[in-house]
Amino acid sequence: MDYTRKVIGMGETIMDIIFRDGQPRAAVHGGSSFNSIVSVGRAGVPCVFVGDTGADIVGRQTLDFMRANHVETAYCPMRPDVKSAVSLAYLNDEGDASYVFYKQEPKAPAQWKLPRVNAGDVLLFGSYYASCRGMRPLVEDMLGQATQGGAVVYYDINFRSSHSHERDALMPALQDNCRLSTIVRGSADDFEALFGERDAQAVYDRHLRALCPIFICTSGPGSVTVCLPHGTLRFPVPKVEDVASAVGAGDNFNAGLACSLIWRGITRDRLPLLGREEWQHMLATACAFSGDACRRLDNYISPGFGLRASSLPV
Repeated sequence: MDYTRKVIGMGETIMDIIFRDGQPRAAVHGGSSFNSIVSVGRAGVPCVFVGDTGADIVGRQTLDFMRANHVETAYCPMRPDVKSAVSLAYLNDEGDASYVFYKQEPKAPAQWKLPRVNAGDVLLFGSYYASCRGMRPLVEDMLGQATQGGAVVYYDINFRSSHSHERDALMPALQDNCRLSTIVRGSADDFEALFGERDAQAVYDRHLRALCPIFICTSGPGSVTVCLPHGTLRFPVPKVEDVASAVGAGDNFNAGLACSLIWRGITRDRLPLLGREEWQHMLATACAFSGDACRRLDNYISPGFGLRASSLPV
C-alpha cells in the first residue's frame, strides 16, 4: 500500500437531521465531499479536508469529528462570518431523502490556504459548492494546483433538481470543472435534471466526451456504466439488504473508488490504460463502501468496515 499518496476532499460541511416516519432519528455531520473524506479516513488512507464551517458549537463538533476519524483539518477554518449549515433529510421507505436546507450562500473567504498536492494524490470535489459563483476563486485555485501537481481529479457533479433554475448560470463552471477533471461521475438523476436525459452513453457522447474522457454513471440499485474513448463498460450493482438510508450512497461510492486508486497503485497516467478487469475490481470496492453506508443512518462507512476495507479484494 502506498501511503505517501493522500485523498483531498473539498466541499461544504452541514449538519443533517434525518427524519423517518415524520420523526427525527439522527443528527449526523454531512456534506457530499465531507462524507467521502470521513470514510476515506476510516479506511486508513491519509486524507485532508478543504472547506470551512461556522465558529459555533456545530462547527467545533464538525472539526472534532473529522479529527476523530483521521481527517486533517488544517484547511477547514471556523469562520466567524459563517453560520454552520443545517439540513432536514426526510427518508422514504426506500431510504432515499428529500431535503430542506438552512444555509447561507457559499462564499470563499478573503484569504485561504491549500494543502500541497503531490503526484498520485486524489482530489474529490463536486456538488453546488464546486460550481457556485461564490466559491469559484478557491475552487479554481485548488483545481489548478491539483492538475499541475499530477493528481487524479475526481468530480462528482451531484446536480440537484432544486438548482435546475440556475442551470444556465452554472453551466460554464460545470464545464470548466469537467475539463479540468480526470474522472467525472454523476447519477442518472443528476443528468435528468441537468440535460433532460438519463442514458449514460447519450450523456457522454453529447455533453462530456469532449470535456473529460473518463465518465462514470451510477443509477442507484441498477448498474454502473463507465464510458471511455475506446468503449463502454457496464457492471451490475450488488443488491443491498436492509437499507437504512441512501443519503451517503454516492459519496461513499466516491470514497471507495478513491481508496481503490491508491490501494491498486493507479495514477493519473495509468487510468486511460485500464482494462475491464481493473475497472471491475475498483467498482466492486466502490459499491462495497456504498453498500455499507446504506445500512446505517449516518453518512459514512462503519469504523469496523473501515478497518477491514484495505483487505477487500481490490
